[in-house]
Amino acid sequence: MQLSPTQYLESLKDGREVYYRGKRVDDVTTHPLLGIPVRHAARLYEFKASREFRDLAVLEDPELGEISAFYKVPRNTEDLLRRFRVIAESTRYCNGIFNIVQAIGSDALFALMIATSRMNDRVFHQRVMEYYRYLATQDKAVAVAQTDVKGDRSLRPHSQPYPDLYVRVEEVRSDGIVVRGAKAHTTQSVAANEIIFLPTRAMVENDADYALAFAVPTNAKGLKLISRPLLEVEGLGTEDAPLSSRSVEVETLTVLDGVFVPWERVFLFRDYKLAGELANLFATYHRFTAITYRSVMTDLFIGCARLIARYNGIEDAPHVRDYILGMVAYKGILEMAAKAAAHEPVLDGNTGIAIPNPIHTNIAKLYSNQNFVNVISGLVDVAGGLTSTLPSTDDLNSEDVGRYVVHYLQARERYTGEDRFKLLRLVRELVGGPMTGYSIGLFVHAEGSIAASKIALYREYDFTRAEELVSRLAGVPR
Repeated sequence: MQLSPTQYLESLKDGREVYYRGKRVDDVTTHPLLGIPVRHAARLYEFKASREFRDLAVLEDPELGEISAFYKVPRNTEDLLRRFRVIAESTRYCNGIFNIVQAIGSDALFALMIATSRMNDRVFHQRVMEYYRYLATQDKAVAVAQTDVKGDRSLRPHSQPYPDLYVRVEEVRSDGIVVRGAKAHTTQSVAANEIIFLPTRAMVENDADYALAFAVPTNAKGLKLISRPLLEVEGLGTEDAPLSSRSVEVETLTVLDGVFVPWERVFLFRDYKLAGELANLFATYHRFTAITYRSVMTDLFIGCARLIARYNGIEDAPHVRDYILGMVAYKGILEMAAKAAAHEPVLDGNTGIAIPNPIHTNIAKLYSNQNFVNVISGLVDVAGGLTSTLPSTDDLNSEDVGRYVVHYLQARERYTGEDRFKLLRLVRELVGGPMTGYSIGLFVHAEGSIAASKIALYREYDFTRAEELVSRLAGVPR
């Protein structure tokens, strides 16, 4: 079954407890600001129903029937390449902004399938598979809450001054568990039907109460979603935020205030030895997702740089070409790495599930984190200082001063001053406005920090051949 955009939006009217700037939101679909990320999520359902992309985005599963391609369990290179294409094309369809609501949930599901297959108690794996079937057949939108608020970073979960600075089991009952704590920056939780909670780190025996993975519906009693303010849209209006007013995602501080989870939705319980492995498996899948959508999002910067250079009459200037080629290389490295990760997957021995190559994935993710600011600075230098000092749309539309704005923003003759203003307005949103700060935080830290990518890369890389080569040449032991 595939939901229509309308059916999806109706499914969000379920009494969920969402807060925006301290006030309870009765209906996220009609909220003047949260409605923007919700409608952005609905575009994924529009994408899947479109004539152009339906054959890519929807498939017939022999057991489950018609399902979203996001829920296709990858078994080989072909499956991972299809996943790459679905993520890339849906990002492009949604104005160059990633649409997370089925990508991240399936990333988590694949990690859970693999991790629970390694448990002695098969009941956890069976629960994951049953939950997967539910999500896939009902075409659900899913958020993932992984990052705990962590408190004092120098202390392990069990050593924190307050016990619920990592999500923990508070009570064990015959029919399930009660959990308490909070997860940070849960993307699109307000637009999800379900939220999957995963451990954020490796744990030791004393952390057992924190070694949890589970899922709850977004309207679960005691679940509170506290949204970040959408600064990139607030007060700007549609015209001054041409991208964010159409396509933006929102994060929440996700509070579990004594939330009950039935046993059938508990996938990891006090298994501290498996917590880190599950966290890393999810990170590998989600970083594959990240380098894919980031490669497409870079087109926003390439396109702006090309057009504003043309408008300004400098598209053939050597330094401008250098900046644009730097952006092209950035995009190309991410895209090549994603395809390489699909072409050289790691096949899990228990489940036969294909895992994107963690070396290629983490190298590209690290490169993306470290070099995104160069993409921004390149566009700023190509576009010029008006990325920060451009007048407002109110000025453009003003009877008193609008004609001056149009006249003095005239550049290359075939383009009007109004054309240049509109293009610079989008450039300003990308590199000179509130969205810029959000994007820098996103590209530097989302899907894992620079340090996290380095740790994963160092752990996964096989140094054996390099060491053996030097050992043989030097005649020394390894």
